[in-house]
Amino acid sequence: MRKIAIIGGGFGGIAAAIRLRARGNQVTIYERLNKLGGRAQVFQRKDYIHDAGPTVITAPNLFYELFSLLGEDLENFLEFKPLDPWYRFHFNDQTEFDYGPNREKMLDQIKKISPEDVKGYLKMLKESEAIFKLGYEKLAGHPFNSILTMIRYAPAILRMRGYESVYSFVSRHLKHPNLRQAFSIQPLLVGGNPFKTSSIYSLIHALEQKWGIYFCMGGTGKLVSELENLMIRNGIKINYNSDVSSFSTSGKVITRVNFKNGKSQAFDYIVSNADPIQVSSELLKNEKISFHNSLIKKYAKHSMGLFVLFFGSVKAYKNIAHHTIWMGPRYKELLKDIFDYHHLADDFSIYLHRPTRTDPSFAPKNQDSYYALVPVPNLKGNQNWDELKESFSKKILDELDKTIMPGIVKNAREVFSMTPKDFKKDYRTPFGSGFSIAPILSQSAWFRTHNQDDRYKNLFYVGAGTHPGAGVPGVINSAKVVEKIIYP
Repeated sequence: MRKIAIIGGGFGGIAAAIRLRARGNQVTIYERLNKLGGRAQVFQRKDYIHDAGPTVITAPNLFYELFSLLGEDLENFLEFKPLDPWYRFHFNDQTEFDYGPNREKMLDQIKKISPEDVKGYLKMLKESEAIFKLGYEKLAGHPFNSILTMIRYAPAILRMRGYESVYSFVSRHLKHPNLRQAFSIQPLLVGGNPFKTSSIYSLIHALEQKWGIYFCMGGTGKLVSELENLMIRNGIKINYNSDVSSFSTSGKVITRVNFKNGKSQAFDYIVSNADPIQVSSELLKNEKISFHNSLIKKYAKHSMGLFVLFFGSVKAYKNIAHHTIWMGPRYKELLKDIFDYHHLADDFSIYLHRPTRTDPSFAPKNQDSYYALVPVPNLKGNQNWDELKESFSKKILDELDKTIMPGIVKNAREVFSMTPKDFKKDYRTPFGSGFSIAPILSQSAWFRTHNQDDRYKNLFYVGAGTHPGAGVPGVINSAKVVEKIIYP
């Protein structure tokens, strides 16, 4: 039995704790906040409930597996409800497109928009499924600590045009600009610019098609709560309000974990769910870090920031889907402003979440709960969010009022927001990024922070900043990778 510390209780840390406990180890989670979940926090303002983090369940089998590893059945505790549509796209020309599980219905919509793109879509899906088989089924749970692993898979990645961007991949198959936007936008869900993110990430489309998209009844907060109960029932210790100040080292070993309350403790293994760059900068004090991690820290390209506007509505907008992607007037140019120039433009696009479409418990009867997530520059843009957030919130509500939610300016209640500044403060992400480093090819697989530290062999990484990357399936699979390293 090894004594293992999990630093951070996001989904990556939770998954690692369960996997390593199932192997018979003594596992303790140290969470800096007063509750688990990482970005998956829950806010309540009067009678309105808001999930603050991920709300999309795209690979439900991963959660079923975590329960089964400890001999329990997820369905005794949670209900994953399938969504239809998965996303409703509202384009700037005021047309709409429902992306969902009904293939014939979706093909009919594509035909109405652009008849020639029906065959193109089917070819794109077939190619996406081939990429999924390599990129997800073979590589997502496979360690990439050795450059030899990268060399071994490089020919297959090149054959599948991994050097191509997701947008280029989609554009080879689809001609209509609205369809190109709808089917290339998935990288933004893991922090990437579709014009820069490797086409390997087009596997997200095949993943959605394979398992569907679900919402956890009760919200992500309910999911975290039941995972927490699962761990407690099975002997995993959880320490809240436990902030790590540093790691003590000797040679190539982390000897002790030091906490800000003055306490210190030794462990056989440490699994960090903190951002790897934060570990290098703060916990290892930049003094003795691996060459690989020093390069990432110095040269990494970070994901965009997020502005998240939370609000209730005294009116239920029954025409609004569970997930709506509201596209602004610009696409490529807007993404350049956000990712390349770190410029906060006048226009924007919105990811609108309406949980009350599926679960009415998030708001009073005949009312709604929402968040509107807007990609914005990370803190490299030096925007003063304290001054900007009120006017930016108003712009978002004004645009929704003028288009898909008439009267929302008058009907909105309990309005508040999170900015990149809050992400840096609450989650300690470098530059307040929403998803750690960006998922470009030169920051994927071996080029990402390795799941086992190159210098300190008893230090491991899970979460968005390590392999295989951001997104709920990615961070849960990172725990699988760590388990494979410890138990080859």
